[in-house]
Amino acid sequence: MTRQLKHSQLFIDSLLYPKKLAAYRILSIGKVIQYTFLLITLLTIFSFGQFIAGDPSTFFSGELAEFAEGLQFLIYIIGAIFLFSMNTAVIFAKVSIYAYVGTLFAKAMKRRAQYRQLWRTTAFAITWEVMLSMILPLLSVPSKISIIITSAITLTIVFIALTKYPKMPVAKIAK
Repeated sequence: MTRQLKHSQLFIDSLLYPKKLAAYRILSIGKVIQYTFLLITLLTIFSFGQFIAGDPSTFFSGELAEFAEGLQFLIYIIGAIFLFSMNTAVIFAKVSIYAYVGTLFAKAMKRRAQYRQLWRTTAFAITWEVMLSMILPLLSVPSKISIIITSAITLTIVFIALTKYPKMPVAKIAK
């Protein structure tokens, strides 16, 4: 990529143009990690908002609830750090698993794709999953159904992106 891509452009392309994600396989890993952490930060802010909307003292009972009210700011800080850490672990694990499944798709489609390239593509393909994971709970969609829907969408986007990966060279028969 000769021009510098902005994260906003990567976000829009990830949502609207799944075929462009194949071209992003050659982006530097640093840019891909930055984008992934922006998604994680967005998800963490949303999750933290839900945490604040609930009463954190409900996790405690009796004397602990009184103690927790005095340290509420500390609970929020620990909650934010915990949410960010968990979201990071989950998102990176999902991207890695989807990238592995993408390698299986690539073999079946006879496409030249290395795991590291598919990891980059999948990091962008997971954008819809992150956005929907914030919206579907608000619509009271059960978590099992939400996981099935978001996983299917992510794998479909990876599959569509793979159609733009180069084909494997045809083996020539020796005479």
